[in-house]
Amino acid sequence: MSRRTLCILSSFLFLANCDAGIGSRTVVERTGPDELLKLRAGPGLGYRIIMGLPDGTELNVRDCVTEIGQLWCRVSVADAPQIKGYVSADYLSDI
Repeated sequence: MSRRTLCILSSFLFLANCDAGIGSRTVVERTGPDELLKLRAGPGLGYRIIMGLPDGTELNVRDCVTEIGQLWCRVSVADAPQIKGYVSADYLSDI
């Protein structure tokens, strides 16, 4: 079972945080050819969008949290670590 699956299962048991492994690396995937994954200022749809990330973008994962049943990961862009924010874990390679 993948770490992402375990994190999602844990969220249904009311665990608020799910550590993806500090410094682990993942890749944006499944956004589609004409779409971008929104990097947000916080873990949820109500936070401002910092930028859009295309499929293939490498990210460093700090940790993940569950907000209203959705798993969000705090990340930085691998090629520009000063760019940080949150993304939906649904669009990350196996974390």
